[in-house]
Amino acid sequence: MAAPTGAGGAGCAAASVSSARADEEARALLPASAPGVDDEARALLPADDDEDLEERAYEAEEKVIVSISDGPDPEHGGGGEAALCSASGAAPPFSWRKLWLFTGPGFLMSIAFLDPGNLEGDLQAGAAAGDTLLWLLMWATAMGLLVQLLAARLGVATGRHLAELCRDEYPDWARLALWLMAEVAMVGADIQEVIGSAIAIKILSRGYLPLWAGVVITALDCFIFLSLENYGVRKLEAVFAFLIATMAISFAWMFTDTKPNGKDLLIGILVPKLSSRTIRQAVGVVGCVIMPHNVFLHSALVQSRKIDQNKEYQVREALRYYSIESTVALAVSFMINLFVTTVFAKGFYGSKEAGNIGLENAGQYLQEKFGGGFFPILYIWGIGLLAAGQSSTITGTYAGQFIMGGFLNLKLKKWTRALITRSFAIVPTIIVALFFDTFDSALDVLNEWLNVLQSIQIPFALIPLITLVSKEQVMGVFKIGPNTQAVTWTVATLLITINGYLLMDFFSSEIQGPLSATLLCVGVLVYASFVLYLILRGTELPGKIVKAIRTSLS
Repeated sequence: MAAPTGAGGAGCAAASVSSARADEEARALLPASAPGVDDEARALLPADDDEDLEERAYEAEEKVIVSISDGPDPEHGGGGEAALCSASGAAPPFSWRKLWLFTGPGFLMSIAFLDPGNLEGDLQAGAAAGDTLLWLLMWATAMGLLVQLLAARLGVATGRHLAELCRDEYPDWARLALWLMAEVAMVGADIQEVIGSAIAIKILSRGYLPLWAGVVITALDCFIFLSLENYGVRKLEAVFAFLIATMAISFAWMFTDTKPNGKDLLIGILVPKLSSRTIRQAVGVVGCVIMPHNVFLHSALVQSRKIDQNKEYQVREALRYYSIESTVALAVSFMINLFVTTVFAKGFYGSKEAGNIGLENAGQYLQEKFGGGFFPILYIWGIGLLAAGQSSTITGTYAGQFIMGGFLNLKLKKWTRALITRSFAIVPTIIVALFFDTFDSALDVLNEWLNVLQSIQIPFALIPLITLVSKEQVMGVFKIGPNTQAVTWTVATLLITINGYLLMDFFSSEIQGPLSATLLCVGVLVYASFVLYLILRGTELPGKIVKAIRTSLS
């Protein structure tokens, strides 16, 4: 997804004058908000009086400065590498120091690939299918990377995140419907994440702290971690780096303790295998990779760096570094998910316990299977699960702020938005926790329903993202080309189809009676109509259909 770059300043200067003029003429036809419109042209256009009234992901003083002096300032007639690149629009040569300055948003984004819901999908896939679904985990992560790179591209090129752009793109009724769907997905994910963290606290306290107490602790320490943002974005990113490192060390420790078969591991990654007995686990592996709120989150996180969207070379440079960083972050998340899957494959594949393992009892099963050792594996699992639950809860609250502020254009203090976002999920989560302290077996049922809830929301993040990133009026010269559009729509169709299969399989076993079936059919019809509207909106097909109907009636 990163734009190709030259080898240095000379490569930037080699761009032809005629090409540069053609680009300038093309950009002159774009709206003032599009990338690539220079300051002089922008000054001739009407100013947006409402700009200061709009909610922003980050204020100017909060952003991390990523520019490195490499010569005289091109804005003042100087030379230097930046001036040459500014003339051609190409990005400056690669810099390790700049990569470090851009590093952070991708790792925060990768937390959604490591939340307790994903870990539960990993352990169930390993217990039920062994190592045979590792190849699918790898390709599902690759699909997730493609979607997240599109989200980053949207945020970098426009200077606005997905929720803000949806507010302008869609009519009020559709905007409110998309906001509601995003909030519902957020609450569903948040309940899973908080419960996962509470389970870890219960494990590490040897059962002394019940689930509801773990929920309260998680809710409160979420605000403590988020308050670090007041001391700078990099401080908050450092906390996430620590939590990801904790997960990596914990699950890698489990991986080495269980001594998995290297040959089976390699075959599982490289050789695709799928049987009728593991189809449900396979659907779960793919279905839990794309988290709707994470698409909104990543498009906002990339705006934490100070970039001038009017300078094409700066946008291209940011896209290159964010592409590298996101790829590395998701490679790390893939390895952590692989560790969890392999541990449970080694311990429980083919055993009578395989069908009964869930997040609640996984630690105890591990302890019974692999014993204590230098450090009991139960507590290693608890530490990793706690890091996953805490980090995903914080990013979930973070995403909720952007979603609410973007769709509703609320100019609220961040702590106020965080409090509102937390309140949406914390009350139902405490109720759930109190219930589970009495009926532990209900946890798996709840997780199934929450997974369904989030699966339903996937089209309402994916379709607007692909639609917006394909529009020249929004993206300017950074819109994706026809080939990339074809690939992304194929991936989106695959993900929506897989989740559709999951939903059909789930509801066919859960829904009974004519009344429930009728309500389900009505709901499916409304749902499908809205998805079709999002896909067809802005295309010529609806107009052609209306014209054909009028012609046939006349």
